[in-house]
Amino acid sequence: MNASARPPVTAYIALGANLGDPQATILKAMNDLALTEGVSLIKRSSLYRTAPVDSSGPDYINAVVEVQTVLTAPALLAQLQSLERLAGRERTYQNAPRTLDLDLLTYGEARIQSKKLTIPHPRMEQRAFVLVPLAEIAPSRVSAEQLRAVADQTVVPVAA
Repeated sequence: MNASARPPVTAYIALGANLGDPQATILKAMNDLALTEGVSLIKRSSLYRTAPVDSSGPDYINAVVEVQTVLTAPALLAQLQSLERLAGRERTYQNAPRTLDLDLLTYGEARIQSKKLTIPHPRMEQRAFVLVPLAEIAPSRVSAEQLRAVADQTVVPVAA
């Protein structure tokens, strides 16, 4: 089945950056996602500043977007990784500071477990920097209990 005949799927993508100009990088990545063939940007969260979690370096700027896509989950992941490379992302070591990090959080109701892709994202429920912006744009996807579980992690809205 070619991509144009595939019914669209709603997916959520987390964006993060803490090197260079992270705010500008996140905004550009949102725009680049909107221009990606087979992807329609539906909603974008506010930007949030967070301290690194399991990482180092300066604070991160984070956000979440909702997209509709006719791409398969692996094809969408490949597009996200391409945008990361274009932003100068280097994978020097696990959880290294980064110019851009794009994580595919969910892909419809799919459950995927492969070497390259796990859906839903395995650590999304442990991270306020994902749950807070996700709750902003898709409140039914995040429970009060999930937010309470990460309440000790500081997530600060970035002034527009």
